[in-house]
Amino acid sequence: MASTQSTRVRRAVQRYAKERERLEEVTDAYVALVTRLLDDAGINYLTVTGRTKSVESFAAKAARRLQGGRLAHPKPLTDITDQVGVRVVTYVLADVDAVAQLLSSQLEVREDRDMGRETAQEGRFGYSSRHLLVALGEDRDEAGIPADRPASVQIRTVLQHAWAEFEHDVRYKGSVPAEHAPDFDRRFTLAAGLLELADQQFSAIRDRHREELTSPAEGADDDPRISATDLAAFLAGQFADAGWSRTDHYAWISGLLLELGIGSLSELREVLREVDIAQIDRHMGYRYPPGAVRRLDDALLSVYRERYVGLHGNAHRVPLLRARLARFTG
Repeated sequence: MASTQSTRVRRAVQRYAKERERLEEVTDAYVALVTRLLDDAGINYLTVTGRTKSVESFAAKAARRLQGGRLAHPKPLTDITDQVGVRVVTYVLADVDAVAQLLSSQLEVREDRDMGRETAQEGRFGYSSRHLLVALGEDRDEAGIPADRPASVQIRTVLQHAWAEFEHDVRYKGSVPAEHAPDFDRRFTLAAGLLELADQQFSAIRDRHREELTSPAEGADDDPRISATDLAAFLAGQFADAGWSRTDHYAWISGLLLELGIGSLSELREVLREVDIAQIDRHMGYRYPPGAVRRLDDALLSVYRERYVGLHGNAHRVPLLRARLARFTG
């Protein structure tokens, strides 16, 4: 029996080694897809990265056995679901939830584990990360991603990421003497508690900042566009329930405003005065909390329609905008 299991593992590892180069292409495609979804939704994030499981790591996981000697993954090529991995790092906890909601609305979620919540329910501090196992689903077709190939997506804040990376480096790449292990455990637990508190404070700072933002006076400079800072402050008041978007997205949509002939906040305010935000929400049917730039994007689309689709700065996403415009006219 043991010999049969070992042969099964060896064959699975050999096949994985042959397929790994193709899986790297799948990983790149998933990273591009997740990045595009986040950017389209206007959700703020720090990084989106990917990794394809190494042959060594796959072999170690495939050979893992349960108590009694049975393989933990009897069919390694399908049972090991983190062969393709994507990691999204956000700034604050609220954006972790926003990313999870977005992916759940756009992809098939086969598994969803909140590791931080599980740790908290055990009365401990420690590893915190949201783990989703996603696949394309029947209604989505993406170049480079087979319909039956899932990806493991980790979503965590930058502080959670720092703790997890350092803890992994010390525990798995170093050697902790047994007599020092309790002290290491205590220190890691203390650090996890402090970082959880810091995450909460970062969230409170951002929320307080949003509440106190006011539109600053428009200053004269060489750039005819509304500044990203001024636009962010304006949109925080215009769409009070929307989350922050990435800094470069404010600058990008400011360029679109200039193409429309809108070069000041007062002009933008006049354009949005007659916009029915509730109606836009009904047409879009958001199943995730869209960022401020996405809310403005849809508002401008509802006002300018085909003219907005045809802007030079929108040339890279014409099919996407036409699909959204159909929701207004359908």
